[in-house]
Amino acid sequence: MADVGRTAERIRAEFRARNAARDEVLRRSRELIRVCSVAIRASHRNEWVAARGFLDEADAIADQIRETLSPYPDLLYAGYTQDAMKELVDAHITLALASGAQLPEPEPLGVAYSAYLNGLCEAASEMRRRCLDSLRQGNTVEAERLLAVMDDAFDMLVTFDFPDAITGGLRRRVDQLRGVLERTRGDLTNSLNQNRLIDALRAFEERVGHE
Repeated sequence: MADVGRTAERIRAEFRARNAARDEVLRRSRELIRVCSVAIRASHRNEWVAARGFLDEADAIADQIRETLSPYPDLLYAGYTQDAMKELVDAHITLALASGAQLPEPEPLGVAYSAYLNGLCEAASEMRRRCLDSLRQGNTVEAERLLAVMDDAFDMLVTFDFPDAITGGLRRRVDQLRGVLERTRGDLTNSLNQNRLIDALRAFEERVGHE
């Protein structure tokens, strides 16, 4: 039984270290999600320098998470960790889509493919807000660009017909994106039709005035 006791102590020590790493990563994951949320809000306000600064902070936190979990790779793919990495992707791609920059690849971001695709899906949904803001500002050209971006993302994402265990629940998010996309398309169409009607009325008033 002495050997069993030594084995139990070795296992207990490993579990303590694993639990400590898990607690640390839970804390850092919550912080990562918070910073990414702030970066996204800055992107929507066109505060590009601030948004990139928050993304740098988010990248640093993600690096710390990966370093902490390097002895426990299974924990890196736990739900709470991947949720945080998904938010990291969401923030990076939201900034890229909003500013018209090239989209980052998953490898430089250091994220799993499932987290990348889910983050891309959420970033595409984020574009609805910018599209509506553009419409309110009368910038229909930018609104149409954003709708095209959403369309492209959806057309690509819908092709990943794999089980949720592989994609991290992508199918549900793509279904949600479909609804967001159609509402945005309807809003943009109505706005364009209203603009055409207003232009037609103005042209008619000008003709009547000249007569």
